[in-house]
Amino acid sequence: MQYKEFEIKKVAKAIWEIPRKGNMRVPVRFYALQSMLPQIIKDNALSQAVNVASLPGIQKYSMAMPDIHYGYGFPIGGVAAFDCETGIISPGGVGYDINCGVRFCQTNLFYKDIKDKIQNIVNGFYDCVPSGVGSHDAIKRLNQNEEEQVMIKGTKWAIEQGYGEISDLDATESFGRMKEANPDKVSQRARSRGLNQVGTLGSGNHFLEIGIIDEVYDQKLANEFSLEKDQVVVMVHSGSRGFGYQICDDYLHLMVRELNNLPFSIPDRQLACTPFKSKLGSDYFQAMSCAANYAWANRQVLMSLGEKSLRKTLSISKSDLGFKLIYDVCHNIAKVEKHKVNGNEMLLCVHRKGATRSFGPNQPELAKKYQRIGQPVIVPGDMGTNSYLMIGTNRAMKETFGSCCHGAGRVMSRREAKRRYNFNQVKNKLKSNGIVVYSAQRNTLVEECSDTYKDVNEVVEAVALAGLAKKIVRTRPLGVLKG
Repeated sequence: MQYKEFEIKKVAKAIWEIPRKGNMRVPVRFYALQSMLPQIIKDNALSQAVNVASLPGIQKYSMAMPDIHYGYGFPIGGVAAFDCETGIISPGGVGYDINCGVRFCQTNLFYKDIKDKIQNIVNGFYDCVPSGVGSHDAIKRLNQNEEEQVMIKGTKWAIEQGYGEISDLDATESFGRMKEANPDKVSQRARSRGLNQVGTLGSGNHFLEIGIIDEVYDQKLANEFSLEKDQVVVMVHSGSRGFGYQICDDYLHLMVRELNNLPFSIPDRQLACTPFKSKLGSDYFQAMSCAANYAWANRQVLMSLGEKSLRKTLSISKSDLGFKLIYDVCHNIAKVEKHKVNGNEMLLCVHRKGATRSFGPNQPELAKKYQRIGQPVIVPGDMGTNSYLMIGTNRAMKETFGSCCHGAGRVMSRREAKRRYNFNQVKNKLKSNGIVVYSAQRNTLVEECSDTYKDVNEVVEAVALAGLAKKIVRTRPLGVLKG
């Protein structure tokens, strides 16, 4: 099969490869069902994966998950690992919404307990959680010192303020904190934007969702988390808001200015990067870590507000609700990790943009419980479709630096969605499917409708066939708060 001047070879079930050619330092490897190939090729994101393959220090492959689509510089759904000694770091390989991520929470409730209260629950979410473009003031406005503590401590800061439990740290990727964070590397403009956005949902594909488990695939693993069919779950999807956006923008401008001074060339200015070991590379990594910690604190507060809202709406005690975090994964981040390459352990800067970590068992980076079974992987659909809780695998550790897909992946631009659909059409379709939705902006509901995304069931099937993650349960949305 041909893609432009490149050949596409099938490697195994749901695994495809574009061999090295021209300036590529490594092959491209991507994961997809055969039926997904026409759309992936049409989207042209593979050309971005080819470009990434030309960057210095890249190891093994430039990779793309089945939710791949065209992004800024790197494709969304892209994974690339660079040698920390000879490789680069790139804001385009992380994304503007640094540490955008998802939380999966369980409750003691079942469908029968809430089936007649979904509208009230969604109304309660809206009253309790600020959402939409420019949303702010979920909690008191931070002062500069408090904001620095958010940057340094991440999730732990939120817990110290009374949002959640200390046990939530074990159920959060990297325990909710990147130790490399240094507030001195964050601009005043970014600081200003972050003072009043902790605990806010934002807009776009971010959401607070209540749903139920409608399918159990692995009973043994489901038992590990005390999950059952028809059980009520809550998911939170948000990131570092305007704070992280500004950090990305600041450093992209700095790196673009330095392009002519690099000892190598890049095929696209959107791939602006710098050596990981350079001062600029170190500064960006430290600032990015601040945004990652901010995002973890944000989701921790959002989760706690969601729990508080449920208790108020249902007039239920904390123990009867039984609200508990299963896991928090991030999907726009760069991390320094040890991985084996050709049998040798290397220190790598792993970029996951629209891709999540999928660590298998026995990984020291995980809390003890997850070292035994592997790290939970959360793959959300959109507001009208299923989502999945999966578990990481040893095969992912060997093949993708412990990485997996992050969601369904767009197939239609927001502009095209607004041309084709209208607010009432989308809302009525969701209502006919038994889903109550509230959107702070009418346009968001249209831009994020189900038809703008790939079939999440196919995306999950592809990564399961490739062995990158194993399905535990599937969920179905009942009520959704959108930005």
